[in-house]
Amino acid sequence: MPPVPDDTSSRSAPRTTPDVEPVPHSSPVAAVTGATGLLGNNLVRLLVDRGWRVRAVVRSATAASRTLAGLPVEPVVADLADAADLEAAFDGCRAVFHSAAHVHCGWRHFDAMHATNVGGTARVARAAREAGARLVHVSSVDAIGLRSDGTVADEDTPPGLMPECPYVITKREAEAAVLAEVQRGLDAVIVNPTYMLGPWDWKPSSGRMLLEVGQGRGVLAPPGGNDFVDVRDVAAGALAAAERGRRGRRYILGGHGLSYLEAWRTFARIAGRMQPLGTAPQTLLRAAGWCGDLASLFTRHELPVNSAATAMAALPHHFSSARARSELGYSFRPFEATVTDAWLWFVDHGFARVLRGRPALAR
Repeated sequence: MPPVPDDTSSRSAPRTTPDVEPVPHSSPVAAVTGATGLLGNNLVRLLVDRGWRVRAVVRSATAASRTLAGLPVEPVVADLADAADLEAAFDGCRAVFHSAAHVHCGWRHFDAMHATNVGGTARVARAAREAGARLVHVSSVDAIGLRSDGTVADEDTPPGLMPECPYVITKREAEAAVLAEVQRGLDAVIVNPTYMLGPWDWKPSSGRMLLEVGQGRGVLAPPGGNDFVDVRDVAAGALAAAERGRRGRRYILGGHGLSYLEAWRTFARIAGRMQPLGTAPQTLLRAAGWCGDLASLFTRHELPVNSAATAMAALPHHFSSARARSELGYSFRPFEATVTDAWLWFVDHGFARVLRGRPALAR
């Protein structure tokens, strides 16, 4: 497989006009599920840059035409519930990157999340095994436990301290589905990214936190913390896992361990907004979660602010990437560079705007 360089110093900011030179027919073929999502989209672009032929496995041809415009890829419309779709999509592939998932931090939608995250992953793993492809399953650090003493967790930390919400449960069970296929002969590795930010966040997904602060709504930060990482570095880590990862092994792809207050201060400064006033008290955060639960009783969809989400936001969500550094050559770029690139991408694509005449508000 093509080599992956270890250093990030030569990686440039995203191009808004991608290179559309055709990929040689003799190049290895990779399939990427969830190709219109934040990580999937960046994975597609990285693979193209590295000389792979890419099948972008998507649910909607319309979404693919917008988010993958100009890229020399083969869009394949497939349903994770349809084994025949997946078998056809993966036929002839050397690698399959499974980044599609149902993501929601709350107490509802267990059946839908289980169908996608567990049932869909089981079918992807089976189809990859039958195709003879190496699978890189994109899980989450939420499938791993936290340590009660507050020290950073790693790939071997047992489950614990996370809210047992549908997302956490189904991501953990999805890993078990992959490992069950490994026992049947599948060549697979699992990567566990932390909190990703960066360009090509079309939904937006995790970049919504940056947008909220950039729109002046970051008054009080949650009391917890997270490991913030550039999605392009996670994409490079996933490709390195495909090339050098050990079969059946987990790799945490983490980043900068920051409190939410530290992260939000950087968000506000780069967006030109007033700095957050401080950290929200635990009691206020819990009350907001309970209010969200109550309000959700009157809505079809659970509100983003709910007691599962606020419980997660209060945790010190920190993990070690030592294994990925040692075995994959994984590295990540400075946090400020990531936030700057993400914010400028949002501005360039109409998700945010630059404030004029307010530089004094950015402290």
